[in-house]
Amino acid sequence: MAYTPATPELGIQPIGAISAQNHPLGTIVKAFDPTFGEGEFIYLKGVASTKVGSVVIYDGTTYLTTLTAVTSNQARPVAIAMAANTLTSGYAWYQIGGTAVAAKGSASIQPKVTVGVATIGLIGNTLTGKEIQGARSANAATLTAAIGTIQLVINRPHMMGRVT
Repeated sequence: MAYTPATPELGIQPIGAISAQNHPLGTIVKAFDPTFGEGEFIYLKGVASTKVGSVVIYDGTTYLTTLTAVTSNQARPVAIAMAANTLTSGYAWYQIGGTAVAAKGSASIQPKVTVGVATIGLIGNTLTGKEIQGARSANAATLTAAIGTIQLVINRPHMMGRVT
């Protein structure tokens, strides 16, 4: 993935880079990739152990990320990491719209289905209360357990909240 910022602004940090803080937290930009088309990205403070494609949740007031836990009813916004982060002081872009490539757990995933979090920071099959709303697999065929990434179509995804 080689997303190039399309938002008309000078000095935008490259989409796949970790850096000191270069933008206000929560800044949203659009970028274009020749394979995946246009995507939407939010600028967040990273968390250690983030890999490219990690699934994170973030706080909408502090913009701090956390690898998505396997916990029901989180009702938190979700984003896909565009850069590896080994420090808690790194800032980067996280994808929130378009076609994203996310890290996948060991489960096989059917084509064009809703997805969830079955392993910390990884996409898996939908589990009760752990579904990611606003995300759907984009694979044309079943992905086997051995495949480590999955293409998702996302639109400002959120972890499922409590259903009453």
